[in-house]
Amino acid sequence: MKLAMYQGQPFLMKNSEYGQPILDHPDIISAAQIEPSALVLGEIQSIDASLLEPPITFPRQIFAVGMNYRAHSAEIKLALPKVPSLFTKFASSLTGPNTTVKIHGDCTDWETELVVVIGHGGRQIPVEQATDHIAGYMVGEDISDRTVQFANDPAQFSLGKSFEHYAPIGPWLTTPDELGDLTQLTITTRVNDETMQHESVSAMIFSPAQLISYLSQIVDLQPGDLIFTGTPQGTGVGHDPQIFLRAGDELTGEIDQLGKLTMKIQ
Repeated sequence: MKLAMYQGQPFLMKNSEYGQPILDHPDIISAAQIEPSALVLGEIQSIDASLLEPPITFPRQIFAVGMNYRAHSAEIKLALPKVPSLFTKFASSLTGPNTTVKIHGDCTDWETELVVVIGHGGRQIPVEQATDHIAGYMVGEDISDRTVQFANDPAQFSLGKSFEHYAPIGPWLTTPDELGDLTQLTITTRVNDETMQHESVSAMIFSPAQLISYLSQIVDLQPGDLIFTGTPQGTGVGHDPQIFLRAGDELTGEIDQLGKLTMKIQ
């Protein structure tokens, strides 16, 4: 099942297998904070996909994972984490899958990531049961102002990654039953049609299940919480010489089977 938001309306993308699947997915109702009666069945082609909105609008918590791909840790010259390295993105940075991003400074960078949406939360979740707590997956862009991020030593992550529209998500929420082996998905980032990142999710150090279990040992996970699971190598700061976004650029972040984000840079 794929759930999109369009003009404030939850929109259930339809195919031949869909009858009333929302009734079989109470976690989706809870995570997206919607009423089943508000759902509209239809074909995604029948609406203006450029106007899609964030599938999850009011997450209580947004977690993000640093250094969760070995090659990315190497390119930014940080040691591999012994346990998941967590920070937060603030909810005011959320925006939809087709958006305009006004860069804050001269060192604005891209990070395309797999985003996990929590269905039903809790504490002390065993790894073996963690995937039962996933409502779905999305594409996310963890846009980062590297000047703000690395202004101090050690670095501070959250504020440099929480400017307006620095957290595009979407284009829709895809439930786990729509996917096969999650590790076969590939993350791709392009800037002006030039490929910058292209890596399999299988290269992730800590899996979504491990991240959920680890977080739940500390915090109470809530329906609709988001976990940005980390980005692979190929970020602008990792290039030599470094490359950053400029006004007029078009940035796209894509994960096969999950869709694509398109961002116009101002």
